[in-house]
Amino acid sequence: MDTLQQFIEKFSNAVDFQTEVALSGETDLKALAEWDSLAALGVIIMFDMEYDKAITGKDLVACQTVADVYKLVG
Repeated sequence: MDTLQQFIEKFSNAVDFQTEVALSGETDLKALAEWDSLAALGVIIMFDMEYDKAITGKDLVACQTVADVYKLVG
């Protein structure tokens, strides 16, 4: 299983931020300007490709922070 830092790197790539954003486990998803349905779709695809795990938009809506999304890996 990836460490939180490794996950954050993959998360950042999946969201495809246009400008560099400092992310940590405590980063509030709603505070991210680019956190929208397209970003969520990128994360859903990342979970499928990187972790062979299916998650849904409902799973992501329940998450408040990047660490909450990371917990979905387990």
